[in-house]
Amino acid sequence: MEKHDSETHEFPHPFIHQVKLSRQQRLKGFILGLFLFPMRISMTVVFFLIMWPVARLRMAGLSAEERSRPVTGWRRWLFHPIVWLLSRAVFFSVGFHWMKVKGRRAGLKEAPMLVVAPHSSFLDMLVLCPTQLATVVSRSENTSLPVIGALLEFNQSVIVSRKDPESRKQAVAQLHERLSSNGGWPQMLMFPEGTTTNGRHLIKFKRGAFLVGVPVQPVLLRYPNQLDTVRWTHKGTTWFETLWHTTSQLNTNMTVEFLPVYNPSEEEKNDPNLYADNVQKLMAKALGIPATDYVMEGGVPVRKLGGLSIPLESPARETLSLLHKNRVETQDIKAALDRMMKKCESGAWGSRVSTRELSDILALKEKQTAKSISGLYSKDEIVDLRQVYFSVSALSGFGSFKSLLHSAFTLFSKEEEGILSAEELSDLMGALLGVTQHNTAELYAEASRQGRLTEENLLRVLTTHPTYRRLVEEYLQVGEAGSSPSLHSLANGTAANDAHNNNGFLQQEKKFQ
Repeated sequence: MEKHDSETHEFPHPFIHQVKLSRQQRLKGFILGLFLFPMRISMTVVFFLIMWPVARLRMAGLSAEERSRPVTGWRRWLFHPIVWLLSRAVFFSVGFHWMKVKGRRAGLKEAPMLVVAPHSSFLDMLVLCPTQLATVVSRSENTSLPVIGALLEFNQSVIVSRKDPESRKQAVAQLHERLSSNGGWPQMLMFPEGTTTNGRHLIKFKRGAFLVGVPVQPVLLRYPNQLDTVRWTHKGTTWFETLWHTTSQLNTNMTVEFLPVYNPSEEEKNDPNLYADNVQKLMAKALGIPATDYVMEGGVPVRKLGGLSIPLESPARETLSLLHKNRVETQDIKAALDRMMKKCESGAWGSRVSTRELSDILALKEKQTAKSISGLYSKDEIVDLRQVYFSVSALSGFGSFKSLLHSAFTLFSKEEEGILSAEELSDLMGALLGVTQHNTAELYAEASRQGRLTEENLLRVLTTHPTYRRLVEEYLQVGEAGSSPSLHSLANGTAANDAHNNNGFLQQEKKFQ
């Protein structure tokens, strides 16, 4: 049985997992791995190489129109069982010798969609075996991978490019067609979390599996093993370590549990988000773990608060920590922030600087530190100083929150002085929080009067509204008197009121539920 409760505190949020090994376990795994890893990987490669042409043969000679319809006849009864057996052989080779199945898989017409959670790693695909290779949704990038591309074609998967809005629209249309075909298409399977976690919480379900409003069957995955080696998350154990540790075990167990079919109410059919949230809560209860509003946005782990995205790993806190490690004193940080503001006031484009310019502004001797700080706010080596300035200033407490908001409002209000547009509000909140904000409509509606968002109204909502006041007091750590912890305590993560630390957020979440 998995030990969720006793281990939850080991990881600050669901997007971190590290395999915990004693010296004896590490030595045993190393010795077994020397023999088992190469043998098992070789067997896996052999089965994949056999599967590759078989998967291609299923669709060979079919026109584009024929490929757009479900495969039937001899192409299905001949090739489907072969690929199913080879798929099971692949996972048997890796060490999944036995798999326990609980409950009954619903028929196609009972539940056109299977929703599987928690999603832990690429090894979760073993669930396709007890589901008879149900059709999946996959990223377009995967179609170019050897063997995987052929298997996706064999599976007649729904392919979507996350960067292309038109591709997403087409994928939704395909989902609607297949799920409402009344048994015309095979059963579909989705991981509604959309990314992998350590399994200690269920993160917020994406609405894709629930858009059509058809009944779904929840499917639970458990790995009842002494060592939790299968999980591969945003940080921690790498995919190679996951594979090494798993193949170095004599056997790895997996339990698949089919829960009763969930039939949505009329309200849930009309509101996919409500439908997704209710299924998430049901599955979390069955697993005995919390259901959270954590999500991964743009590669950044966040939680939702009034539509805003609150980073689980504060870039401002990490920035202060890096500066503290480089022996940057408090007065030097304040001076650097003043230089940032002068640069920002020169215009929107003036606020975008390279890593080298950031290093000069921060007066750092070690250029790598500036690169690390830049990486906290941007995927490339160009960073928006406004995000660095306002997020660090908010956490540092050099001035009151009111004065900080005034500076931000003045800087971001461009079209009409004293008024913020919806887009400008998103930019302002993104700067305060240190991550891009995708949905500030709820905050805009609360803070605007007659379609006009003034500084006075925004300050009122952020300091008095029950939801957004939590944001200011817990995440930005501004108390009623406008005080903040010392930079030393912030840099070392020892602030007494550490509510924006993820464990603090979880406690607050329970408190407010």
